[in-house]
Amino acid sequence: MKNSIKDYMALMKLRIVIMQLVTFSLGFFLNPMGQWTVPVFLLALVGTFLSASGAAALNHYIERRIDAKMERTKDRPIPTGRISALLAGLFGLVLVLSGAWVLWMFVNTFTAYLSFITAFLYVLVYTPFKQMTWINTFIGAVPGAMPPLAGWVAAGSFSGDAWVMFWVLYFWQLPHFFAIAWMCREDYSRAGFQMLSTEDPTGSRTFLHMMIYAAVLLVVSILPVTHGMLGWVYGVAAIVLGVWFLWRCYQFRKDRSIASAKRIMLASILYLPLLLIVILLDKVLS
Repeated sequence: MKNSIKDYMALMKLRIVIMQLVTFSLGFFLNPMGQWTVPVFLLALVGTFLSASGAAALNHYIERRIDAKMERTKDRPIPTGRISALLAGLFGLVLVLSGAWVLWMFVNTFTAYLSFITAFLYVLVYTPFKQMTWINTFIGAVPGAMPPLAGWVAAGSFSGDAWVMFWVLYFWQLPHFFAIAWMCREDYSRAGFQMLSTEDPTGSRTFLHMMIYAAVLLVVSILPVTHGMLGWVYGVAAIVLGVWFLWRCYQFRKDRSIASAKRIMLASILYLPLLLIVILLDKVLS
């Protein structure tokens, strides 16, 4: 029974889902025009958790044969037979539909719609595109950046400012995933994934893309200040963090080892929670 629970939790990709809940909450509380209550916020989190977890499980279902070919995924529940593909697929579908229902019934229709669209893009667009073109990275970054937008809408109103954190999350993901793709390029190539790293033996294109989008991230991370959403505390920290992340990417120029890519990936993992902490600090001090 313990193994079964652990396997279902693995299907849900809880670490990724938790980060989605954090960024959803960020969008929720950044909305200055929102009219929200604690029960609505908690129900919004429940619905988002169910939908995101279900999308992750459906991703496992669709990629089960590919997962069996890669070292990093061959021990997942479906390839090892610990959970049947049919059961995993049904589990994911029920979660996605349940999440959309909770959001529709207890939050608002627009949030439910965004939740469903996010799952659709992740499962039925991004997932198959990984075997078609390396442009899939740009496609996959869209559902990854949707949670703060959905959180903003869940607070009860929508405005153009809602897109600000969407773009921060979008451009943060690109260097992050290009670094991971470089680290896993042999695995991805064996599985038939079309990634930039599998078409870039020297790493020059990977370096260029990471630098471009880390630089764009630095610029868009200032937008919350220019839009009056956050103050100088956040602005200074965003610049410092952005320059640091850009410098980490720049180090890939001469050192294109897996270790170098891992340092960029780890820097990206640190960048986002640090940025979120600064946002909270700015809110408290303002």
